[in-house]
Amino acid sequence: MLVADFDYDLPKELIAQQPLARRDASRMLVLERSTGRAHDAMFSDIGQWLRAGDLLVLNNTRVIPARVFGKLPTGGTVELLLLREVEPGTWEALSRPSRKARPGTVLQLGPHRATIVERKPEGMRTVRFDPPDVSTLQQSLGEVALPPYIREKCGDYSRYQTVFAQVDGAIAAPTAGLHFTPELLRTLGHAGVETAFVTLHAGLGTFRPVKAEKVEEHTMHPEEFELSEATAGQVNGALAEGRRVVCVGTTTVRVLEGQADEVRSEKLEARIQNPESPESGRGWRVRAGKGQTNLYIYPGYEWKVVGALLTNFHLPKSTLLMLVSALAGREAVLASYRHAIEEKYRFYSFGDAMLIV
Repeated sequence: MLVADFDYDLPKELIAQQPLARRDASRMLVLERSTGRAHDAMFSDIGQWLRAGDLLVLNNTRVIPARVFGKLPTGGTVELLLLREVEPGTWEALSRPSRKARPGTVLQLGPHRATIVERKPEGMRTVRFDPPDVSTLQQSLGEVALPPYIREKCGDYSRYQTVFAQVDGAIAAPTAGLHFTPELLRTLGHAGVETAFVTLHAGLGTFRPVKAEKVEEHTMHPEEFELSEATAGQVNGALAEGRRVVCVGTTTVRVLEGQADEVRSEKLEARIQNPESPESGRGWRVRAGKGQTNLYIYPGYEWKVVGALLTNFHLPKSTLLMLVSALAGREAVLASYRHAIEEKYRFYSFGDAMLIV
């Protein structure tokens, strides 16, 4: 399967540069998997497409001010994008310009010193900080790293944070969740829609470009996640009762699908013994846990947990577009994108939403 099969042309003027005044004022394209039909809607009306008993699963990661700038002894500057802490005081980071961040180089960042320990592929470095706690450094000197396609300065960086963000650690926002307001979540709750939270710190795995020619040759960079016992119980309860699990964002999808186990019920055992039996008895459950995931989902993937997906519009030839295509079909997704372009939807992080049901 070729990466080029997931390409499309997007006019630059459709790349949203600023968030709308109201979070839930965005548009929403609804794609029905069963028919391939696309419907134009408003995000504030999402309740019309959800139903009582649905479990809405959101990512409660919080974007950190991960971009910092260090001074070289010669007076030059090196930008570091802190991706994740691999051990206390030691971070995996992207550097720019990478040629100035050689192993042994020492950078001064306010009261902190950062030593480049190891050179890694694609501009990445291992960096050791002294003192090791960089939280104060990030809060005093760090900047939120907006995606490179957003060229305007954001007037309010809280808009690149969901209203339910709680756990520090993301480099990029889980943008599908940006559309929700506390009031809308309460309204959905009153209508019988249950909510649950997972954590996945969106980082290099989420936004790293695909450089391979074939889809199968790309490797996802690992990202930190946590699926609590409470959320696993909610998800497993919904699955057991035949209720729909609605994921908000591709990050949430990767947590739940990556933690899925097959349930070997009596019906399943009967199916194994008698393949002609119409009762497959197949089911899935999710495991609570925390760690790293590099789950890579593209067309041909066997879905286990996800019943519907709320997402944004994604970059051409990206792993996110491949994931969405795995759920709804590449042709249907690209047809929906063409429709969105014709109707002048706003694309990417600050853009409009897409609901796949």
